Amino acid sequence: MKPRIKLAAATTPDGGTLALYEHDGAWSMSLNGQELMHSRATASETLMGELGVEHLDKDGAPRILIGGLGLGFTLQSVLRSVSSKAIIEVVELFPDVVSWNREFLKDLNGSLLEDPRVEVRTEDVGGVIRSANPGTYDVILLDVDNGPVAMVVKANASLYSPSGTHSIRRALKRKGRAVLWSASQDKAFEERLTRQEFSVQAVPAKVHAGAKRPAYTLYIADRA
Repeated sequence: MKPRIKLAAATTPDGGTLALYEHDGAWSMSLNGQELMHSRATASETLMGELGVEHLDKDGAPRILIGGLGLGFTLQSVLRSVSSKAIIEVVELFPDVVSWNREFLKDLNGSLLEDPRVEVRTEDVGGVIRSANPGTYDVILLDVDNGPVAMVVKANASLYSPSGTHSIRRALKRKGRAVLWSASQDKAFEERLTRQEFSVQAVPAKVHAGAKRPAYTLYIADRA
């Protein structure tokens, strides 16, 4: 059996250890030993990208915000579906994750960061959304932490709070769309989005394409 190799590690603001591993041609990231993502379990990230841009004009010039780079599969999905005129801001809190994508994951999705449509920002995506001018984005995709129940950085929970969902709505253009990844269905969060006058759909998502049943939930929030 081939060994599991730790390629790199970084400390989170909350003092946890985020690590990148390679095993038999696959890559994963873990927090304090608990796996967060794996390059062979990417169906939900790919679906998130597809759902986020499916309503856009294929020849348009949308501005899209992706919160959370991870292993790059949401970015890959979006780039496949939008025109050369699109602008995609990828906001990743951890500079190390961006560096790992460029250094260790270049042949996976890391090279996508050099696509001329992509702008990479190593910032807190919550701050980016709160400081955005009203109506900045056509699409906001949030695959941050564990969804409404933050696990990696406790402060991420504010993204899914009433003030956070209000900021998301404010940052979206009219007819804009947000898609938010969640590790589980969360009725309270769904109601929070509805109170912000979003039209909400909860879409079940599988871990990988061959899975028998869904494990995660993607929340589509459309602004009127």
